Amino acid sequence: MDLASTAENAGKAGEVPIGCVDRAGLRGHRHRRQPDPDRPRSDRPCEILAIRQAAERIGTERLVDCDLYVTLEPCTMCAGAISFARIRRLYYGAADPKGGAVDSGVRFFRSPTCHHAPEVYPAVGEAERRRC
Repeated sequence: MDLASTAENAGKAGEVPIGCVDRAGLRGHRHRRQPDPDRPRSDRPCEILAIRQAAERIGTERLVDCDLYVTLEPCTMCAGAISFARIRRLYYGAADPKGGAVDSGVRFFRSPTCHHAPEVYPAVGEAERRRC
């Protein structure tokens, strides 16, 4: 999985350098300027793109055997999509104190109304970034 290059591709496209890769190698990066009914005139999160692609490829909306790798802590909408898709494990690189909803903000997966909480592994790759 080449998560760093996925984020770099977003940066090269003039977007926020955030990337997402699932275990099947499906990639997504944040896209602005692409209207989406669930986020009009805003950005299309990479997690949503990767989940949609994986569901299409596998043929089911339940991704119970899938792991999701993302460079930045998911927002509330993405955490909801991760929960509804029944993603098995979530790995993310950097915390997002302002917009994150996993270990920051609303802490979506700890909510009693959350249908499914994946195993969460934060700060993935943090040691490597500190050596740079």
